[in-house]
Amino acid sequence: MKQTGAYVSPHGLDKLGLTNLGAAHWNLPVPALYEAALSRGEGMLADGGPLCVLTGQHTGRSVNDKFIVKEPGSEKNIDWGNINRPIEQVHFEGLRRRMLAYLQNRDVYVLDTFGGADPAYRLPVRIVTEHAWQSLFARNMFLRPTPDESRAFAPEFTILCAPGFSADPKLDGTRSETFILMNFAERMVLIGGTSYAGEIKKSVFSILNYLLPARDVLPMHCSVNVGDQGAAIFFGLSGTGKTTLSADARRILVGDDEHGWSEHGLFNFEGGCYAKVINLSAEAEPEIYATTQRYGTVLENVVVDPDTRRLDLNDRRYTENTRGCYPIDFIPNASPNGRAGHPTSIIMLTADAFGVLPPIAKLTPDQAMYHFLSGYTARVAGTEKGMGSEPQATFSTCFGAPFMPRHPSVYARLLGQKMAKHGATCWLVNTGWTGGGYGAGYRMPIQHTRALVNAALEGKLDNVPTRIDANFGIAVPTACPGVPEEALNPRGTWKDGQAYDSKARELAGRFNDNFVKFEPYVDGKVKAAAPKLAA
Repeated sequence: MKQTGAYVSPHGLDKLGLTNLGAAHWNLPVPALYEAALSRGEGMLADGGPLCVLTGQHTGRSVNDKFIVKEPGSEKNIDWGNINRPIEQVHFEGLRRRMLAYLQNRDVYVLDTFGGADPAYRLPVRIVTEHAWQSLFARNMFLRPTPDESRAFAPEFTILCAPGFSADPKLDGTRSETFILMNFAERMVLIGGTSYAGEIKKSVFSILNYLLPARDVLPMHCSVNVGDQGAAIFFGLSGTGKTTLSADARRILVGDDEHGWSEHGLFNFEGGCYAKVINLSAEAEPEIYATTQRYGTVLENVVVDPDTRRLDLNDRRYTENTRGCYPIDFIPNASPNGRAGHPTSIIMLTADAFGVLPPIAKLTPDQAMYHFLSGYTARVAGTEKGMGSEPQATFSTCFGAPFMPRHPSVYARLLGQKMAKHGATCWLVNTGWTGGGYGAGYRMPIQHTRALVNAALEGKLDNVPTRIDANFGIAVPTACPGVPEEALNPRGTWKDGQAYDSKARELAGRFNDNFVKFEPYVDGKVKAAAPKLAA
């Protein structure tokens, strides 16, 4: 077997059963991965230097095709259900054998990486991909070993990704030809039938979300930045603004998506960013926009003019979920070590498609726990496989339920303990719709949201008078520098106040219905933080 690359690990691929390969390319630098991807027809070089690729039928995560192998070592720790679906070891073994056979006589790209910027908690992960561009994606996303670390790299988890290999549902126990199988006993993830690279990223996140709570570390689906007033956590699901709002030129970016909170403080799980780029503009989001115009960035499903090679970031012909993947140091003010102290502020982001939540509200500690467990947002069409044309209200506990293998109470308990010990002011911020719901109103202006978040982080809202929202019981500031006062009261932005009231009561009822399953795990104060369903 031919092997190329500067650092080939002594812990070779034969230990995984990968034999008779065409060639194994180890830890290739960016130029070599560009050359391979372009020569193999995997993508197109666009104006400015980004590598543009299409991911085919899967332009988002295949949420219903993810499984965890049911085995004695982890079985009692998994929160089995519609998210953490079980699959038997025999099916994993069968898929692995055929996947290894599929890869014979094919080239693979091997990348050794770390998940976790804190050396005390980092996880060595080996990522083996069929496509060169996916290896570049992983190189951007995760933390790279030093040359000395590469020579002795010993993976504790391996991800094997072969988009060209498909499952047989009748034979393999999968839902479709696409599969993401996680095996904590074998310390391996198998991905097939999809080219969407976000599956690799979220697999590493899911692994850490399982392993770290046992070490008293809270894994979080959040972005983190640091300013003069301290560190801030931004919780939120995809499309709520974590990446956009944390990329603030006046603050240091620790990371845009996935972090841990340990006894030492906050640390990034990753070494890169994976930003949505649909309708991105240089005026509204200059730091992220600049990454789409440079060499080293991987752009997924972005439209490129075949003649001029110029990008059209507003064209959604392939998907609404266009993405850019780039190293975090492409952001000028990024943290050099991916770490920060304990947070002074926590921002919980939601994109309310019903248009009834206020643009910002201050939460009590009990309300913070309530909204952390609720994890409300609303998805719009195109962000994930299988969604229809209408938006969908989503309650994703801990703002990241698809990636949390353990029971939500495990993560909630850790958050409560750390908030009580270190203290932090918590805010609920709606980056969704106002003036009506999706299709009738309009998206909250990013300039207003930035002004509100900055005011909250800088303490400018601490002494502002507030009103208590009649339906949700949260304290809404009545004024904020740089934001019209009328924008702070969502009811006043609707043409029909009674229509607002009806929709607000409807959403409050959904909160209450969703929270029933968490009531056995929380105390009375958290239960009392629920919406009141005003008449």
